[in-house]
Amino acid sequence: MLKEKLLEKISGVVSELCLESNYGIRKDVFEALQLAEKKEEERLAKLVLGKLIENIKIAEAEKVPVCQDTGVAEVFVEVGKGVSIQGDLLEEAISRGVREGYEGGYLRKSMVDDPLFLRQNTQDNTPALIHFQFNSSFRDRIRITLFPKGFGSENVGKVAMLTPDEGRRGVKRFILKVVKQAGANPCPPIILGVGIGGTMQTCIFLAKKALLRPLEARNPTASYALLEEELLREINQLKIGVQGLGGLTTCLGVNIEHFATHMAGLPVGVNISCYALREATRVLNV
Repeated sequence: MLKEKLLEKISGVVSELCLESNYGIRKDVFEALQLAEKKEEERLAKLVLGKLIENIKIAEAEKVPVCQDTGVAEVFVEVGKGVSIQGDLLEEAISRGVREGYEGGYLRKSMVDDPLFLRQNTQDNTPALIHFQFNSSFRDRIRITLFPKGFGSENVGKVAMLTPDEGRRGVKRFILKVVKQAGANPCPPIILGVGIGGTMQTCIFLAKKALLRPLEARNPTASYALLEEELLREINQLKIGVQGLGGLTTCLGVNIEHFATHMAGLPVGVNISCYALREATRVLNV
C-alpha cells in the first residue's frame, strides 16, 4: 500500500511539473532576457525582446503554454542511495504523470510512435524520455526535473567526433559552425549546452544536461569556464540576434559539461535551447 501511494504521489508530481514548466520559463533565463532588452541598441531587436518578455508574463499569469511546442517530455530523475523502488514501476508512474499532465493541461501532444514510417501520434505525449542517475547525497529522496524540449532548437543540435589533435581550436570552430548554420531556426536568443568527452552518446547527454545548469554557474574547472566565456562573446559577435533580426544578443549563455574519454577521440556534442528554456523540479522524500 505504501509503495502504491508513493507511485501515485510521483505521478501527481510529474503531472504538476508538466504544467508548471510549460507555463513559463526558468527565472535566470527570464532575467537574462530582461537584461538583454535593456542593453539592446537595435530598435527592432529591442522591440522583439520586449514582445517575448510580454508573452512570457501573459503565459505565467493566464496559465497557458509559453510556446505552442510543448515539447518532448524529458525527465531527469536523481535517486538517493536509500531509495528502494522497482525501476519499471517508477518508469510507469512517471509516464502516467506525463500522460495526465499533457491531457489535463491541454498541452500539445507531439510524440509519434514510429519515427520513420507510420508516424502516428501517440495522443498523450508519451513515451517520456527518462534519464536515471544516482545521487549519494540524497539518501531517501528522489529529485525529478521535467524539461520540455521543443524541436525547433532540438533539430539544429549536432555531434562531432573530433581527433585529439584538433584540440581547443577545433572544438571552438565546430561549435561556432553549428550556431552559424542554425541561424534563426532555434528562435534566438539561444542558450547553448556543450558536452565534451565520453562517447558519441555521452557527449550529447552532457550537452543536454548542461542546459539545466543556471546561466550564472560557470564550469568549476577554470579552463572550461574561460571557454564558456569566449564562446558566449564570439557567438554574440555573429550578430544573428533576436529571432535572426540582428542586434547584440544571439546567445544568453553557454554551459559546458565534460567527462573523461578515450585517448584516440574528442567527442563534442552541441544542444541548443530557444529563449523559452522551460524546466521545473521537485524533490520528494520517500
